[in-house]
Amino acid sequence: MLKVFSFIYISILKLNGIKINSNVKIWPFAYLAKGFLNNKKGKITVNRNCELSQGAVLKAYGGNIEIGKNTFLGEYVIIYGHGGVNIGENTLIAMHTCIVSSNHEIPKKNSLIRSKGDVLLPVKIGSDVWIGAGSKILGGTTIGNGCVIGAGSVVNQSLPDYAIAVGVPAKIIGYRNE
Repeated sequence: MLKVFSFIYISILKLNGIKINSNVKIWPFAYLAKGFLNNKKGKITVNRNCELSQGAVLKAYGGNIEIGKNTFLGEYVIIYGHGGVNIGENTLIAMHTCIVSSNHEIPKKNSLIRSKGDVLLPVKIGSDVWIGAGSKILGGTTIGNGCVIGAGSVVNQSLPDYAIAVGVPAKIIGYRNE
C-alpha cells in the first residue's frame, strides 16, 4: 500500500514542479510545497534513496530546499526554506526536528512586529550528520560534515566538522574524531 501511495503522491508532486529523484519513499501525511499563496517560485529537490516519514513538512516559501541522497527525515520533521536549506548526503534527522531558515525583524515598540518582513538566513547541514529528536536548527547556521546534535538541542551558531553538540543553546562537548 505504501508503494502505491508513494508512487501516486510523488507523481503529483512532480506535476507541481517538485524534483523527486529515484527510489524516494514518502509516507502518508507528508507535505511538500514550493511556494506560499501567490509566490510559487520556490524549489524543492529530494535526491535518490531518501525517506520522508509520516507528517514531515517541507515548505520552501519561495526559497530552496535540497535534500541530499540517502537522507532520512523522521516523523513530523518540519523544514521552512524561506532563506534556503541544504542538507547533505547520508544524514539522519530524527522526529519532531524543526529547521527554520528565516527570522523576523524586531521593530521599535511603536511598530507592529507583524508589519516587518522576514530576514532570510540560509541553513546548511553537511553529510553524515545525525540530528537528535526535537532539535531546532535556526537560520544562519552551518552544521559541518559528520556532526551529531543531541536530542532537544537548539543550534543557533555554526558547528565545525565532526562536532558533537548538545543543549540549549547547543554547545560543543566533543568531536567524533577524538
